Amino acid sequence: MRMEIDPLKLAGAKPRGKRPFFMEDTDVERVMAITMAVAQELAVMRERLDTIERLLERDGTVTREAIESFVPSRAEAEERGAWTQEYLARILRIYQQDIESLSVPDEPTSEDIGHELAQDND
Repeated sequence: MRMEIDPLKLAGAKPRGKRPFFMEDTDVERVMAITMAVAQELAVMRERLDTIERLLERDGTVTREAIESFVPSRAEAEERGAWTQEYLARILRIYQQDIESLSVPDEPTSEDIGHELAQDND
């Protein structure tokens, strides 16, 4: 007997137990989770597009089978890995900047500088 798999049902399945939250505001955590899920999907799409571009350059044609069976060379995998690292760094830049600002707590924010400049022009 063959069992049908419902991907929509599986995607919405809730794991057992209480969901752990790491941020003070659960709404912020939810938005972050959604953002990271979309970022992951975009990274996968970028990788697939890279595969298509490489197949077209190499063979002049592309098939679904060729896309699914494509294995990047070591250099291609390293190039993809570097892109992914840079991409994640851009997405998570605000968190990195917050962490870096902990070591220089008295540094003015861009908002502080903007208010100061606005007062100078009055």
